[in-house]
This record gives sequence, C-alpha cells and structure tokens, in this order.
Amino acid sequence: MKALLTTLATTIVVAFSGVAAAQSLSATPPSAMTTANAVEGEIKKVDLDSKKLTLKHGDIKNLGMPGMTMVFRVADPKMLEGLKAGDAVRFTAERVDGALTVTAIEAEK
Repeated sequence: MKALLTTLATTIVVAFSGVAAAQSLSATPPSAMTTANAVEGEIKKVDLDSKKLTLKHGDIKNLGMPGMTMVFRVADPKMLEGLKAGDAVRFTAERVDGALTVTAIEAEK
C-alpha cells in the first residue's frame, strides 16, 4: 500500500511539473525570441482591419521559403500595436491552419 501511495504521489508531482513547465514556455514574451527560425525583415504595410502585415523578409528556412515581400496573418492582433511601415523587425512564421502566420515579432533596435 505504501509503495502504491509513493508511486501515485510521484506521478502527481511529475504531471504537475510538466504542466508548470508548459505554462512557463507559453508565457515567453516575443522580446525573448531566440529561436533559430527567427527571420529579419522590414514592414511594408500594417493592416489593422484585416489583422495582416506585409513584410519584405529574408529566407524563412522552417517553411522552405526564399526571401521576398508578402502578406502574413498575425497570430494575435495585439502584435500589430506599435508597428509601422519602415520598421526593421525580427519575426517567426509558421503555417497555421494552412495560412502563413507571424507567430512572434519584435522591432529591431
């Protein structure tokens, strides 16, 4: 019985540790962007109404895409706040529900 309780307690601790780690990862702000998939680019247009961004960008290796100028959706419309045409940025993009989507972005300093 004691072994069963010890195993159960260990399982619960491990399960909650995984949840806490996942929550801390998802709360990482865009300013902490250190991913190998980050791309440099320049904002050409910010469209607040359609929640889209036109970016001139370098190669996006995780998508197998060469550098070009194109329109992206943004994962969160709040990402567009404070951005304007001409800003140099670093961003990450992924294919989300079939659409190319900026998942993190920060202005270059």
